[in-house]
Amino acid sequence: MPSNDVRILLQAAVPTAVAGALAAVVSGVVAGGKGAVGAVVATLVVILFMGLGLYILQRTAKSLPHLFQAMGLMLYATQILLLFVFLAAFKNTTLFHPRAFAFTLVAGTLAWIAAQTRAHMKSKILYVEPEKSGHSS
Repeated sequence: MPSNDVRILLQAAVPTAVAGALAAVVSGVVAGGKGAVGAVVATLVVILFMGLGLYILQRTAKSLPHLFQAMGLMLYATQILLLFVFLAAFKNTTLFHPRAFAFTLVAGTLAWIAAQTRAHMKSKILYVEPEKSGHSS
């Protein structure tokens, strides 16, 4: 993974993990141990889904740049759909507090999207590949 991609991944994952840690503390206070577990599981799900999506999107940009925008839209729609599937699947679980899980899942997703947007806007990515030096026209 090129350094720009790793930088954007870290700049999105770290704030999401911080938001998840805060959600785990709040959920632990409000809903007890199961609330904290739900928040941690939700944070891990968000980081895994969104990180995998970013990786797939970056690979698409390198190999099929003409499909980048369509792939990005499809990828985000798929991620949101899968997050709703997770919410529905764990709605009545007894493994952790489902409401803490749901709120943390939504908050973590919003934190990831905001952090990724900020990281992308601050990065200086070339839109045109410069020609190699020594290549004459």
